[in-house]
Amino acid sequence: MIRKTTAGLFLAAAMTGASAGALAASPTEALAAFHDALVAGDKARATSLLATDIAIYEAGHVERSREEYAGHHLGGDMEFAKNSTRKVLEQNERVDGNTAVVWQETETTGTLRGKAIHMLGTETAVLQKKDGAWSIVHVHWSSRKAK
Repeated sequence: MIRKTTAGLFLAAAMTGASAGALAASPTEALAAFHDALVAGDKARATSLLATDIAIYEAGHVERSREEYAGHHLGGDMEFAKNSTRKVLEQNERVDGNTAVVWQETETTGTLRGKAIHMLGTETAVLQKKDGAWSIVHVHWSSRKAK
């Protein structure tokens, strides 16, 4: 089953003050909670939404666990998220039992190392439901400069 959701749902979930666990009622909400935690600089909340054996693909690099990501790129991702605005342009979700995929197309503006940025991005996230909560088991990020 494919459900098309709106950027408004994403923003509503991201803007609530509830805990990560409460936001993880659906795969899309779990992903929104992760991005919200990045913006807030909340390392504990961000990592709580990631499976311990997550695989993160970005720019040809791979991080093969939550611990590896937390020790390498999470800090930079939080800093980037604080200094930019990420807008979801298109979003789709497919759920099959305890496995889900969320696809997003995004536009990001802000600053990076003192320089203005304007990027278009894609994100594919695979999530797994365990003990009633969704966790992110794989993320693939890709981006390019906007024209």
